[in-house]
Amino acid sequence: MVIFVDPVTVQPMQQKDIDSVVRIERASYPISWHDYAYQTELNNRSAVYIVAKLGDEVIGYAGMWIIMDEAHITTIAVDPNYRGKKVGQRLLGRLLEEAIHIGASRTTLEVRESNVAAQNLYIKYGFKGVSCLQQYYSDNQENAVVMWAENLRSLEYQSTIDNLNLQVRMGVHEYFRD
Repeated sequence: MVIFVDPVTVQPMQQKDIDSVVRIERASYPISWHDYAYQTELNNRSAVYIVAKLGDEVIGYAGMWIIMDEAHITTIAVDPNYRGKKVGQRLLGRLLEEAIHIGASRTTLEVRESNVAAQNLYIKYGFKGVSCLQQYYSDNQENAVVMWAENLRSLEYQSTIDNLNLQVRMGVHEYFRD
């Protein structure tokens, strides 16, 4: 049995994390949310926002809204210095675990048409592209691909998520070994 200490923790976003989240937001998106938007989201009973931390440093964040039995993933971003190290996958996996725990049976998100890497990640987690929103992004009029994952409550889906999340945690460990 392999025992390891995971150097990256994923936990609920707190007020003290907002400055770091906004910094990552500005480095990740042409049009970013302001700090007050995240303050509002932390008080939104339908919202779940999480952060990935390496020690005390916020290195990524993600959020979703739960409306009835649907989860809408609103954002996922990783500090540019930590991209390619499975932190985004960790965040996505944790959001999906939370969505299932809360009782969502399906989840959706929008992703830039040009962001093939993100689309491939979502496909790995069971999402399928179902439609296109024309000129969705206001910064450059790029289209958005609308993706859905269904049957979150099925044992098959939950087993897939559990296995992917275990693989990712072990992969994150490999990237951050001393």
